Amino acid sequence: MDAGQKLLTLDHKDIPGYMPAMIMPFPVKDDRLLNVAAPGDEVTASLVVTRNDYWLEDVVVTRRTPDGARPTARPQPREPEPGAVLPDVALVNQDGRKVRLADYRGRALALTFIYTRCPLPDFCPLMSRNFEAASKALAAEPALQARTHLLSISFDTEHDTPPVLRAYGRNFAGDGPRAFAHWEFASGTDAEIRALGNFLGLDYDPDQGMWVHNLRTAVVAPDGTLVRSYRGSDWKPEDLVADLRAAATATKRSASHQP
Repeated sequence: MDAGQKLLTLDHKDIPGYMPAMIMPFPVKDDRLLNVAAPGDEVTASLVVTRNDYWLEDVVVTRRTPDGARPTARPQPREPEPGAVLPDVALVNQDGRKVRLADYRGRALALTFIYTRCPLPDFCPLMSRNFEAASKALAAEPALQARTHLLSISFDTEHDTPPVLRAYGRNFAGDGPRAFAHWEFASGTDAEIRALGNFLGLDYDPDQGMWVHNLRTAVVAPDGTLVRSYRGSDWKPEDLVADLRAAATATKRSASHQP
């Protein structure tokens, strides 16, 4: 629970046909509902979703956890400093081809994390729409596009197979013969995704074997080092393009000054 931001974090069950089971924070508009439940309690609630917003209503505790048995708060994951080298994890893209982060060396890379089944408007769909806008802006500058790359990585390693990623990606990257030349969609083993997610400070619950669905978008320099990490969804496509431009241009300028 985060009373300051009016968020209630739930380890919720699968919502058939709508949303897979996951751990994530949900907004609660009525302050009084934040005081209904405590860590470890089981609840029912109504999820209200509009075109641009979502929140919980009708939170009811169905089982109380005794005070002595309540889970303790996990330490917050550490986030890397700019300049840290990203782990060279192995992934599989939408075409079933194996890729590694090292394959993108020489280009400025932007990567983000998604679930293809996430329906909530300011989570994964927003990340993909932002990348779509950034991709179009970069395509308008062919020289810059050639020095950059976009990568969306799925947490949902069992469900988001290459065919699923390919179908999802076509909704954003288009369906031309080179739709994924500049923007790829990938996943991998749990170990590889955890290595990268843990490095970038994403929250993982080892007791549940699940990610806490939070957002992270990283800009990586052509030498594989971290330039910037965006938390949450409060960033704009133009911010991402500007960071990619700066990273790509800095490397080009540095190379041109070498003796």
